[in-house]
Amino acid sequence: MATDERNFRSSYYEKVGFRSVEEKKSLEILLKDNKTLDKVKLQQFCLRFTVPGIYRNLVWKVLLDVVPIHVDSHKFVMQQREQECNDLVYYLKFMRIVDDHTPKPQLFLLMWLLETGKLKYDWTTQMDNHLYQSLCSISQSLLNVFESDVDIYWISKGFFQFVDKFYNDVPKLIEYTRNLLEKEDQVLFNHLLDIGALNAIPLQNWLCSCFAGVISESSLGKIWDKLTGGSCKILVFVAVVILITLRRHLLKCLMTENVLKCLNTIAEEMAEVIVNKAIEMWQQYGSLLTPGTGPDSLKTHLPVSRPKPV
Repeated sequence: MATDERNFRSSYYEKVGFRSVEEKKSLEILLKDNKTLDKVKLQQFCLRFTVPGIYRNLVWKVLLDVVPIHVDSHKFVMQQREQECNDLVYYLKFMRIVDDHTPKPQLFLLMWLLETGKLKYDWTTQMDNHLYQSLCSISQSLLNVFESDVDIYWISKGFFQFVDKFYNDVPKLIEYTRNLLEKEDQVLFNHLLDIGALNAIPLQNWLCSCFAGVISESSLGKIWDKLTGGSCKILVFVAVVILITLRRHLLKCLMTENVLKCLNTIAEEMAEVIVNKAIEMWQQYGSLLTPGTGPDSLKTHLPVSRPKPV
């Protein structure tokens, strides 16, 4: 009961704009009182709590390997990161691939392709690559969160590399999503299946972009905290909760086009509700609370069922 009450209070404080003093102080201790940061403890914090916005840039950069765990090295490393960004942009301009008017998400993708040696002579065809487009979507969302292009590029790259690690398991995640939806709301599942919309839901795009462009940035950070903590399965619960939250509208849809139109109109207020419910469901099913272990491993079968609310 004590744990439930604490979770309720934490959730309530977040909804009204306050942070748990205890949780914020514990993070400040992890960040400020050590010359060498403990990545495992930072991952655990991200999995258990929401990272305060003022610390998110630093925490994400540490967990995405943008900066090392040695705090004294951060300034020098970021100077090198900035120089590398400048060099990449210089060479792309020299090759007349980009100019000052190139959209930043496209610029960041081209920078990554050049940096990793994947840039092709016919680079325009690479802009349509499904996986590469997820990097553009992620960076586009981050442009609304952070001010520094250097930070945005390296953090985008870090999230993209995370996606690349589980990319081969996306079919399993999609299967898990469908199974979980059927378990949570069989009526909705059957309806979407009957009208042929189940396979048309852009689950692969949602998962690969980590819901960038789908969920507003003001709420998306809470989900990306869990990603940096090591859980990709949180994305499954976001997808399921989106569908369940919109069930009343989806049940009225008789054509796939109407379903897709409905899914493209998630208001900012609704996004906050979806994210909070997704995290709650993820925790109740058994979230990964210790990085590298636990029930977050990719399995196609479902966990033990939990009571459905009346």
